[in-house]
Amino acid sequence: MPAVKMGRYLKTSQAMKGILQYAGGLLVFLLVALVILKNTSYSITLDGDYLKPKEVPATPSQSKVRSCGLKVCPAGTFSFSISSGAANVVAPKICIQNRMVLGSVQNNAGVGLNVVVLNGRTLQVVKLGHYDMYSGDVQPLIEILQGLEKGNIVLMASYDEPATKLTAEARSLIEGLGSTSIKALGFRDTWVFVGGKGDVAKGRFEKHMKNNKETNKYDGWPEMLQMDGCIPLFHE
Repeated sequence: MPAVKMGRYLKTSQAMKGILQYAGGLLVFLLVALVILKNTSYSITLDGDYLKPKEVPATPSQSKVRSCGLKVCPAGTFSFSISSGAANVVAPKICIQNRMVLGSVQNNAGVGLNVVVLNGRTLQVVKLGHYDMYSGDVQPLIEILQGLEKGNIVLMASYDEPATKLTAEARSLIEGLGSTSIKALGFRDTWVFVGGKGDVAKGRFEKHMKNNKETNKYDGWPEMLQMDGCIPLFHE
């Protein structure tokens, strides 16, 4: 083969070899990129005049969503947990079936008496609120208690001062739900209670701590109370 043709052949072969090597490297790069993209979730967000990838956070696990840590109750019952307020600093907390329905996280707890009303069959929250029993009005609480229906379950927790504005009527209505301590509830006592309208959880779930400067855990307030357990669902 002439020298000129041989030179051209060698140059062509070297060029083809270079192209094949480049193509092979590009293919490897693309395969690696595809694997990375497959194992990483991204969303694209507009930032100024350009687009940049932003990693999508993982969905929280069920254990993180369930903030109450309640035990599993037998069939036909449901789990609950109540914590009274601690002095006038820490708000009360009420949990149903591992779901916090009232507390500082929900921003729906307040001084006085905190109340959650449930449908005893479905566990749907019917009413929820807090009633200032020091400088507020007891009438809204009385109206809630008067409007209860058979099968309603009522959970109550004190915070700061639960008793000053409680009238005989309000105490009598709460006593009718199964409370044995409501008539003795006094200034800055701590108290948690579960009762109901009809034959529902009566006389079984209640704790009361008197305000006593000799035994108070906090300056001017007794210790926080906590109570949990399993309550039967309401059946006609």
